Amino acid sequence: MNYADLISILQGTIRMSVPLILTALAGLYAERSGVVDIGLEGKLLAAAFAGASAAAVTNSATLGLAAAVICSVCFSAIHGYASISQRGDQIVSGTAINFIAMGATVIIGQAWFNMAGRTPSLPAEAKFASDWRLPFADTVASVPVLGDIYARVLSGHYWLTYLAYALIPITWWVLYRTRFGLRLRAVGENPGAVDTAGISVVRLRYQAVLLGGVFVGLAGAFVSMAVSAGFTKGMSAGKGFIALAALVFANWKPRNILFTCLLFGFLDAMSINMQGKSIPLIGAIPVQLWTALPYILTVVLLAGFIGKAMPPRASGTPYVKER
Repeated sequence: MNYADLISILQGTIRMSVPLILTALAGLYAERSGVVDIGLEGKLLAAAFAGASAAAVTNSATLGLAAAVICSVCFSAIHGYASISQRGDQIVSGTAINFIAMGATVIIGQAWFNMAGRTPSLPAEAKFASDWRLPFADTVASVPVLGDIYARVLSGHYWLTYLAYALIPITWWVLYRTRFGLRLRAVGENPGAVDTAGISVVRLRYQAVLLGGVFVGLAGAFVSMAVSAGFTKGMSAGKGFIALAALVFANWKPRNILFTCLLFGFLDAMSINMQGKSIPLIGAIPVQLWTALPYILTVVLLAGFIGKAMPPRASGTPYVKER
């Protein structure tokens, strides 16, 4: 691996971690309120399809983004109704959303575009432009090492990239420095005490789940309208499940989510960059192994740390109001 490869991998790490960060934050809000959201994968896939479809029809990235967010929020509302209002099994509800999204995106895509479940390739005006240059990026680009890191690794990304990273400290502030965050954490630990204080447990949980839907909608739009130029079958590729693994490994804390998602993003970027290349003393590594690296890490982390993680005490437990 040479210097150019390292810069490319670091740049890819920033880019590939964005949908993971947004999806993990969605899971964070939901689970901090006591609602397990296994359906993140399905919502991510559905949002990617809705965003690419709307963008392909309207040639507007803005309308595509709006469609992605609305689609994800609708799925979140369904999950909220099943698990909060009807007090159903949250795992079953989330799993059903995954299956529905997996099948519906292919069937509807085939019916609308007749392209084997894909959408047409998006033109430039229907995609997000990756030309957001940070201040003085061109000026310091010639500085060795630091200039490359600032101008090539940190600068020149999509605006959704910077929004995703900004949401990490914003989420920390919301959870730990606002009344809404205090109540949200309390309802995930002891909903009975929150209800006794006159605060609606149902309303708080719905707010958390729907807010998470907005974040997953942004992630879906990023996947199909930024990283790719349209929707393809199964393009979420397990990112929703990886985000769940990152959330567990991060112990439901925003700062830890950042580092965990960067780790997954690094492996994803490295698997793309190192395909077809040889490693000294080892030789060429099969493409399939590079591609499987993020998923192998997911299994390792879940197997090694899920027993040590401490989720909110009321997570996954429907709340029944005492009378």
